[in-house]
Amino acid sequence: MDFKLYFLLSAMMFLEFAIWGAWAPILASHLLGPLKMSGKQTGWIYATLWLGCIVAPFIGGQIADRWMATEVFLGIVHLAGGVLLLLAARAKRFWGLFGLMGLYSLLYAPTLALVNSLMFTHLTDPDAQAGKIRVWGTIGWIVAGLTIALWRRISRLKIRGSDALALAGLLSLIMGVFCFFLPHTPPPKEPSSPLAFVEAFKMLGDANFLIFLIISFVVTTELQFYYVPTAPFLEDLGVRHKNVSAVMTLAQFSEIFAMALLLPLLLPKIGFRWTLVIGVVAWPIRYIIFAIMRPTWLVISSLVMHGLGYTFFFFLGQMYVDRVAPIDIRASAQALIAVVTLGFGNFIGTQITGVIMDLFKKDGQFRWRPIFLVPCALTIACAVAFVLFFKG
Repeated sequence: MDFKLYFLLSAMMFLEFAIWGAWAPILASHLLGPLKMSGKQTGWIYATLWLGCIVAPFIGGQIADRWMATEVFLGIVHLAGGVLLLLAARAKRFWGLFGLMGLYSLLYAPTLALVNSLMFTHLTDPDAQAGKIRVWGTIGWIVAGLTIALWRRISRLKIRGSDALALAGLLSLIMGVFCFFLPHTPPPKEPSSPLAFVEAFKMLGDANFLIFLIISFVVTTELQFYYVPTAPFLEDLGVRHKNVSAVMTLAQFSEIFAMALLLPLLLPKIGFRWTLVIGVVAWPIRYIIFAIMRPTWLVISSLVMHGLGYTFFFFLGQMYVDRVAPIDIRASAQALIAVVTLGFGNFIGTQITGVIMDLFKKDGQFRWRPIFLVPCALTIACAVAFVLFFKG
Protein backbone atom coordinates (compact mmCIF):
# COMPACT_ATOMS: atom_id res chain seq x y z
CA MET A 1 0.00 0.00 0.00
CA ASP A 2 1.49 3.32 -1.06
CA PHE A 3 1.71 6.32 1.27
CA LYS A 4 -0.94 8.35 -0.58
CA LEU A 5 -3.58 5.67 -0.14
CA TYR A 6 -2.59 5.15 3.50
CA PHE A 7 -2.85 8.91 4.14
CA LEU A 8 -6.25 9.28 2.43
CA LEU A 9 -7.84 6.33 4.21
CA SER A 10 -6.31 7.23 7.58
CA ALA A 11 -7.43 10.87 7.31
CA MET A 12 -10.92 9.64 6.37
CA MET A 13 -11.11 7.55 9.57
CA PHE A 14 -9.63 10.38 11.65
CA LEU A 15 -12.25 12.90 10.53
CA GLU A 16 -15.14 10.38 10.64
CA PHE A 17 -14.69 9.72 14.34
CA ALA A 18 -13.42 13.19 15.30
CA ILE A 19 -16.84 14.51 14.25
CA TRP A 20 -18.59 12.13 16.65
CA GLY A 21 -16.00 12.57 19.40
CA ALA A 22 -16.35 16.36 19.31
CA TRP A 23 -19.94 16.39 20.61
CA ALA A 24 -20.84 13.02 22.15
CA PRO A 25 -18.81 13.18 25.41
CA ILE A 26 -19.94 16.64 26.60
CA LEU A 27 -23.28 17.47 24.97
CA ALA A 28 -25.22 15.98 27.90
CA SER A 29 -23.78 18.48 30.38
CA HIS A 30 -24.94 21.32 28.09
CA LEU A 31 -28.42 19.87 27.75
CA LEU A 32 -28.87 19.19 31.46
CA GLY A 33 -27.16 22.43 32.52
CA PRO A 34 -27.65 25.66 30.54
CA LEU A 35 -30.56 24.36 28.44
CA LYS A 36 -32.21 22.79 31.53
CA MET A 37 -33.52 19.75 29.69
CA SER A 38 -34.65 16.67 31.58
CA GLY A 39 -32.74 13.40 31.69
CA LYS A 40 -35.41 11.83 29.49
CA GLN A 41 -35.08 14.58 26.89
CA THR A 42 -31.30 14.26 26.96
CA GLY A 43 -31.60 10.50 26.48
CA TRP A 44 -33.83 10.95 23.44
CA ILE A 45 -31.44 13.42 21.81
CA TYR A 46 -28.60 10.91 22.20
CA ALA A 47 -30.90 8.13 21.00
CA THR A 48 -31.35 9.89 17.65
CA LEU A 49 -28.05 8.40 16.49
CA TRP A 50 -29.04 4.84 17.46
CA LEU A 51 -32.42 5.30 15.79
CA GLY A 52 -30.63 6.65 12.72
CA CYS A 53 -28.45 3.54 12.73
CA ILE A 54 -31.61 1.42 12.54
CA VAL A 55 -33.16 3.32 9.64
CA ALA A 56 -30.40 4.77 7.47
CA PRO A 57 -27.52 2.30 6.87
CA PHE A 58 -29.45 0.08 4.44
CA ILE A 59 -30.37 3.15 2.39
CA GLY A 60 -26.73 4.24 2.28
CA GLY A 61 -25.59 0.72 1.44
CA GLN A 62 -28.12 0.42 -1.38
CA ILE A 63 -27.00 3.75 -2.85
CA ALA A 64 -23.29 2.87 -2.64
CA ASP A 65 -23.75 -0.68 -3.93
CA ARG A 66 -26.03 0.21 -6.84
CA TRP A 67 -26.38 3.90 -7.74
CA MET A 68 -23.55 6.23 -6.66
CA ALA A 69 -19.81 6.15 -5.97
CA THR A 70 -19.21 5.75 -2.25
CA GLU A 71 -16.91 8.76 -1.92
CA VAL A 72 -19.46 11.04 -3.62
CA PHE A 73 -22.26 9.89 -1.31
CA LEU A 74 -20.00 10.39 1.73
CA GLY A 75 -19.11 13.90 0.58
CA ILE A 76 -22.73 14.95 0.05
CA VAL A 77 -24.06 13.66 3.38
CA HIS A 78 -21.16 15.06 5.41
CA LEU A 79 -21.58 18.51 3.86
CA ALA A 80 -25.31 18.46 4.60
CA GLY A 81 -24.62 17.06 8.08
CA GLY A 82 -22.18 19.89 8.81
CA VAL A 83 -24.87 22.47 8.07
CA LEU A 84 -27.33 20.68 10.37
CA LEU A 85 -24.78 20.54 13.21
CA LEU A 86 -24.08 24.27 12.91
CA LEU A 87 -27.83 24.92 13.10
CA ALA A 88 -28.09 22.54 16.08
CA ALA A 89 -25.39 24.56 17.87
CA ARG A 90 -27.82 27.50 17.90
CA ALA A 91 -30.88 25.52 19.03
CA LYS A 92 -32.15 26.24 22.55
CA ARG A 93 -35.33 24.16 22.82
CA PHE A 94 -35.82 20.41 22.95
CA TRP A 95 -37.97 19.87 19.88
CA GLY A 96 -35.79 22.04 17.66
CA LEU A 97 -32.60 20.32 18.76
CA PHE A 98 -34.23 16.87 18.64
CA GLY A 99 -35.37 17.47 15.07
CA LEU A 100 -32.00 18.75 13.88
CA MET A 101 -30.06 15.94 15.57
CA GLY A 102 -32.55 13.42 14.19
CA LEU A 103 -32.02 14.66 10.62
CA TYR A 104 -28.26 14.77 11.19
CA SER A 105 -28.22 11.19 12.49
CA LEU A 106 -30.01 9.97 9.36
CA LEU A 107 -27.13 11.40 7.34
CA TYR A 108 -24.25 10.38 9.60
CA ALA A 109 -25.42 6.84 10.47
CA PRO A 110 -24.78 5.24 7.05
CA THR A 111 -21.28 6.73 6.88
CA LEU A 112 -20.13 4.53 9.78
CA ALA A 113 -20.57 1.46 7.58
CA LEU A 114 -19.51 3.07 4.31
CA VAL A 115 -16.09 4.26 5.48
CA ASN A 116 -15.34 0.63 6.35
CA SER A 117 -16.63 -0.57 2.99
CA LEU A 118 -14.54 1.99 1.10
CA MET A 119 -11.42 1.17 3.13
CA PHE A 120 -11.67 -2.60 2.62
CA THR A 121 -12.28 -2.14 -1.12
CA HIS A 122 -8.87 -0.55 -1.62
CA LEU A 123 -6.71 -2.66 0.72
CA THR A 124 -4.47 -5.32 -0.80
CA ASP A 125 -3.89 -7.10 2.53
CA PRO A 126 -6.75 -6.19 4.94
CA ASP A 127 -5.50 -8.51 7.71
CA ALA A 128 -2.24 -6.56 8.00
CA GLN A 129 -3.37 -3.09 6.89
CA ALA A 130 -6.90 -2.44 8.21
CA GLY A 131 -6.01 -2.03 11.88
CA LYS A 132 -3.24 0.46 11.13
CA ILE A 133 -5.75 2.62 9.26
CA ARG A 134 -8.79 2.25 11.53
CA VAL A 135 -6.68 3.20 14.56
CA TRP A 136 -6.72 6.78 13.25
CA GLY A 137 -10.45 6.86 13.97
CA THR A 138 -9.75 6.31 17.67
CA ILE A 139 -6.99 8.93 17.52
CA GLY A 140 -9.47 11.34 15.90
CA TRP A 141 -11.95 10.82 18.75
CA ILE A 142 -9.20 11.54 21.32
CA VAL A 143 -7.87 14.60 19.44
CA ALA A 144 -11.37 16.08 19.21
CA GLY A 145 -11.75 15.77 22.98
CA LEU A 146 -8.31 17.28 23.58
CA THR A 147 -9.17 20.16 21.24
CA ILE A 148 -12.23 20.92 23.34
CA ALA A 149 -10.13 20.76 26.54
CA LEU A 150 -7.43 23.00 25.04
CA TRP A 151 -10.01 25.55 23.95
CA ARG A 152 -11.39 25.53 27.47
CA ARG A 153 -7.96 26.30 28.93
CA ILE A 154 -7.05 28.97 26.38
CA SER A 155 -10.38 30.78 26.54
CA ARG A 156 -10.81 30.27 30.30
CA LEU A 157 -14.45 29.65 29.58
CA LYS A 158 -16.57 26.66 30.48
CA ILE A 159 -16.95 24.78 27.23
CA ARG A 160 -20.56 24.57 26.11
CA GLY A 161 -22.32 21.83 24.22
CA SER A 162 -23.10 24.38 21.51
CA ASP A 163 -19.35 24.91 21.01
CA ALA A 164 -18.88 21.16 20.68
CA LEU A 165 -21.66 20.95 18.08
CA ALA A 166 -20.11 23.85 16.18
CA LEU A 167 -16.71 22.10 16.17
CA ALA A 168 -18.39 18.89 14.98
CA GLY A 169 -20.14 20.87 12.24
CA LEU A 170 -16.87 22.41 11.08
CA LEU A 171 -15.18 19.00 11.03
CA SER A 172 -18.13 17.56 9.08
CA LEU A 173 -17.79 20.28 6.42
CA ILE A 174 -14.05 19.57 6.16
CA MET A 175 -14.81 15.86 5.88
CA GLY A 176 -17.42 16.56 3.19
CA VAL A 177 -14.91 18.36 0.98
CA PHE A 178 -12.17 15.82 1.73
CA CYS A 179 -14.36 12.88 0.66
CA PHE A 180 -14.30 14.02 -2.98
CA PHE A 181 -10.54 13.37 -2.96
CA LEU A 182 -10.88 9.78 -1.70
CA PRO A 183 -10.14 6.86 -4.06
CA HIS A 184 -12.90 6.37 -6.60
CA THR A 185 -15.22 3.60 -5.41
CA PRO A 186 -18.03 3.06 -7.94
CA PRO A 187 -20.86 0.53 -7.61
CA PRO A 188 -20.26 -2.92 -9.20
CA LYS A 189 -20.97 -2.90 -12.94
CA GLU A 190 -22.91 -6.18 -12.99
CA PRO A 191 -24.69 -6.68 -9.65
CA SER A 192 -26.46 -9.96 -8.95
CA SER A 193 -29.65 -8.16 -7.90
CA PRO A 194 -30.95 -4.57 -8.05
CA LEU A 195 -31.75 -4.68 -4.31
CA ALA A 196 -28.43 -5.04 -2.50
CA PHE A 197 -29.94 -5.02 1.01
CA VAL A 198 -32.13 -8.02 0.12
CA GLU A 199 -29.02 -9.94 -0.90
CA ALA A 200 -27.38 -8.93 2.40
CA PHE A 201 -30.24 -10.53 4.33
CA LYS A 202 -29.64 -13.78 2.42
CA MET A 203 -26.30 -14.01 4.23
CA LEU A 204 -28.27 -15.00 7.34
CA GLY A 205 -28.68 -18.40 5.73
CA ASP A 206 -25.04 -19.06 6.64
CA ALA A 207 -25.10 -20.53 10.16
CA ASN A 208 -21.74 -19.01 11.13
CA PHE A 209 -22.75 -15.55 9.97
CA LEU A 210 -26.09 -15.81 11.81
CA ILE A 211 -24.37 -16.88 15.06
CA PHE A 212 -21.87 -14.05 14.69
CA LEU A 213 -24.65 -11.49 14.16
CA ILE A 214 -26.74 -12.72 17.13
CA ILE A 215 -23.77 -12.67 19.51
CA SER A 216 -22.74 -9.24 18.19
CA PHE A 217 -26.21 -7.95 19.02
CA VAL A 218 -26.22 -9.33 22.58
CA VAL A 219 -22.68 -8.12 23.30
CA THR A 220 -23.59 -4.63 22.05
CA THR A 221 -26.56 -4.42 24.41
CA GLU A 222 -24.25 -5.28 27.32
CA LEU A 223 -21.63 -2.80 26.12
CA GLN A 224 -23.92 -0.03 27.38
CA PHE A 225 -23.12 -1.19 30.93
CA TYR A 226 -19.68 0.25 30.21
CA TYR A 227 -20.68 3.49 28.49
CA VAL A 228 -23.46 4.55 30.87
CA PRO A 229 -22.44 3.73 34.47
CA THR A 230 -18.62 3.52 34.44
CA ALA A 231 -18.00 7.21 35.23
CA PRO A 232 -20.20 7.34 38.38
CA PHE A 233 -18.94 3.86 39.34
CA LEU A 234 -15.33 5.03 39.30
CA GLU A 235 -16.26 8.10 41.35
CA ASP A 236 -17.90 5.88 43.97
CA LEU A 237 -14.66 3.87 44.13
CA GLY A 238 -12.75 7.04 44.97
CA VAL A 239 -11.58 8.39 41.60
CA ARG A 240 -11.92 12.19 41.62
CA HIS A 241 -14.52 13.64 39.29
CA LYS A 242 -11.94 15.77 37.46
CA ASN A 243 -9.80 12.69 36.80
CA VAL A 244 -12.51 10.32 35.54
CA SER A 245 -12.32 11.27 31.85
CA ALA A 246 -8.54 10.95 31.88
CA VAL A 247 -8.71 7.54 33.58
CA MET A 248 -11.25 6.28 31.05
CA THR A 249 -8.92 7.10 28.14
CA LEU A 250 -7.08 3.90 29.12
CA ALA A 251 -9.72 2.14 27.01
CA GLN A 252 -8.94 4.28 23.96
CA PHE A 253 -5.18 3.90 24.32
CA SER A 254 -5.50 0.12 24.65
CA GLU A 255 -7.66 0.19 21.51
CA ILE A 256 -4.90 2.03 19.65
CA PHE A 257 -2.33 -0.52 20.84
CA ALA A 258 -4.55 -3.46 19.89
CA MET A 259 -5.40 -2.16 16.41
CA ALA A 260 -1.97 -0.93 15.41
CA LEU A 261 0.17 -3.71 16.91
CA LEU A 262 -1.65 -6.74 18.32
CA LEU A 263 -4.19 -7.33 15.53
CA PRO A 264 -1.65 -7.49 12.66
CA LEU A 265 0.49 -9.77 14.84
CA LEU A 266 -2.17 -12.24 16.03
CA LEU A 267 -4.54 -12.50 13.06
CA PRO A 268 -2.10 -14.19 10.64
CA LYS A 269 -1.00 -16.63 13.37
CA ILE A 270 -4.27 -17.76 14.96
CA GLY A 271 -6.87 -16.78 12.35
CA PHE A 272 -10.25 -15.06 12.50
CA ARG A 273 -12.05 -17.49 14.80
CA TRP A 274 -9.63 -17.46 17.72
CA THR A 275 -8.88 -13.75 17.42
CA LEU A 276 -12.63 -13.14 17.64
CA VAL A 277 -12.70 -15.43 20.70
CA ILE A 278 -10.15 -13.19 22.45
CA GLY A 279 -12.44 -10.24 21.80
CA VAL A 280 -15.62 -11.86 23.06
CA VAL A 281 -13.86 -13.17 26.20
CA ALA A 282 -12.54 -9.69 27.06
CA TRP A 283 -16.04 -8.43 27.95
CA PRO A 284 -16.86 -10.87 30.80
CA ILE A 285 -13.34 -10.51 32.25
CA ARG A 286 -13.91 -6.78 32.66
CA TYR A 287 -17.39 -7.17 34.13
CA ILE A 288 -16.19 -9.81 36.59
CA ILE A 289 -13.56 -7.36 37.85
CA PHE A 290 -16.15 -4.56 37.96
CA ALA A 291 -18.44 -6.79 40.05
CA ILE A 292 -15.62 -7.67 42.48
CA MET A 293 -15.09 -3.88 42.85
CA ARG A 294 -11.67 -4.07 44.47
CA PRO A 295 -8.87 -3.32 44.57
CA THR A 296 -9.42 -0.01 42.80
CA TRP A 297 -6.19 -0.30 40.80
CA LEU A 298 -7.41 -3.60 39.34
CA VAL A 299 -10.76 -2.08 38.36
CA ILE A 300 -8.99 0.81 36.63
CA SER A 301 -6.59 -1.59 34.92
CA SER A 302 -9.51 -3.63 33.60
CA LEU A 303 -10.55 -0.65 31.45
CA VAL A 304 -7.94 -1.83 28.93
CA MET A 305 -10.18 -4.84 28.25
CA HIS A 306 -12.60 -2.48 26.51
CA GLY A 307 -10.01 -1.66 23.86
CA LEU A 308 -9.14 -5.32 23.39
CA GLY A 309 -12.78 -6.37 23.19
CA TYR A 310 -13.71 -3.64 20.73
CA THR A 311 -10.74 -4.31 18.44
CA PHE A 312 -10.78 -8.11 18.47
CA PHE A 313 -14.54 -8.51 18.21
CA PHE A 314 -16.27 -5.47 16.72
CA PHE A 315 -13.58 -4.17 14.38
CA LEU A 316 -12.41 -7.66 13.43
CA GLY A 317 -16.08 -8.51 12.95
CA GLN A 318 -16.28 -5.80 10.30
CA MET A 319 -13.27 -7.40 8.60
CA TYR A 320 -15.00 -10.79 8.80
CA VAL A 321 -18.15 -9.38 7.18
CA ASP A 322 -16.09 -7.87 4.36
CA ARG A 323 -14.42 -11.23 3.77
CA VAL A 324 -17.59 -13.36 3.65
CA ALA A 325 -19.86 -10.89 1.79
CA PRO A 326 -20.19 -11.12 -2.01
CA ILE A 327 -18.26 -8.29 -3.64
CA ASP A 328 -21.36 -6.58 -5.09
CA ILE A 329 -23.10 -6.15 -1.68
CA ARG A 330 -20.23 -5.34 0.65
CA ALA A 331 -21.57 -1.91 1.58
CA SER A 332 -24.98 -3.40 2.37
CA ALA A 333 -23.38 -6.22 4.38
CA GLN A 334 -21.54 -3.61 6.48
CA ALA A 335 -24.86 -1.78 6.79
CA LEU A 336 -26.49 -4.96 8.12
CA ILE A 337 -24.02 -5.31 10.98
CA ALA A 338 -24.31 -1.56 11.69
CA VAL A 339 -28.10 -1.81 11.97
CA VAL A 340 -27.92 -4.83 14.29
CA THR A 341 -25.19 -3.43 16.59
CA LEU A 342 -25.06 0.38 16.38
CA GLY A 343 -28.81 0.56 15.83
CA PHE A 344 -30.83 -2.09 17.65
CA GLY A 345 -28.04 -3.20 20.00
CA ASN A 346 -27.16 0.26 21.29
CA PHE A 347 -30.76 1.49 21.52
CA ILE A 348 -32.10 -1.58 23.34
CA GLY A 349 -28.93 -1.76 25.45
CA THR A 350 -29.34 1.76 26.78
CA GLN A 351 -32.92 0.98 27.78
CA ILE A 352 -31.92 -2.24 29.56
CA THR A 353 -29.04 -0.51 31.34
CA GLY A 354 -31.31 2.26 32.59
CA VAL A 355 -33.86 -0.24 33.93
CA ILE A 356 -31.20 -2.34 35.72
CA MET A 357 -29.57 0.75 37.25
CA ASP A 358 -32.92 1.98 38.57
CA LEU A 359 -33.74 -1.51 39.89
CA PHE A 360 -30.57 -1.69 41.97
CA LYS A 361 -30.65 1.84 43.34
CA LYS A 362 -31.38 2.25 47.03
CA ASP A 363 -31.47 5.47 49.06
CA GLY A 364 -29.93 7.37 46.17
CA GLN A 365 -26.97 4.98 45.90
CA PHE A 366 -26.30 2.44 43.17
CA ARG A 367 -25.60 -1.16 44.19
CA TRP A 368 -22.82 -1.71 41.70
CA ARG A 369 -22.16 -5.43 42.25
CA PRO A 370 -25.62 -6.69 41.17
CA ILE A 371 -25.71 -4.10 38.39
CA PHE A 372 -22.51 -5.47 36.82
CA LEU A 373 -23.42 -9.11 37.44
CA VAL A 374 -26.14 -8.77 34.77
CA PRO A 375 -23.77 -8.02 31.84
CA CYS A 376 -21.26 -10.40 33.40
CA ALA A 377 -23.66 -13.34 33.09
CA LEU A 378 -24.79 -12.47 29.58
CA THR A 379 -21.29 -11.88 28.18
CA ILE A 380 -20.08 -15.18 29.69
CA ALA A 381 -22.99 -16.89 27.91
CA CYS A 382 -21.98 -15.13 24.67
CA ALA A 383 -18.36 -16.24 25.03
CA VAL A 384 -19.35 -19.89 25.65
CA ALA A 385 -21.84 -19.87 22.76
CA PHE A 386 -19.29 -18.33 20.40
CA VAL A 387 -16.60 -20.89 21.22
CA LEU A 388 -19.04 -23.80 20.87
CA PHE A 389 -21.01 -22.80 17.78
CA PHE A 390 -19.01 -20.37 15.61
CA LYS A 391 -16.83 -22.39 13.21
CA GLY A 392 -16.13 -19.75 10.57
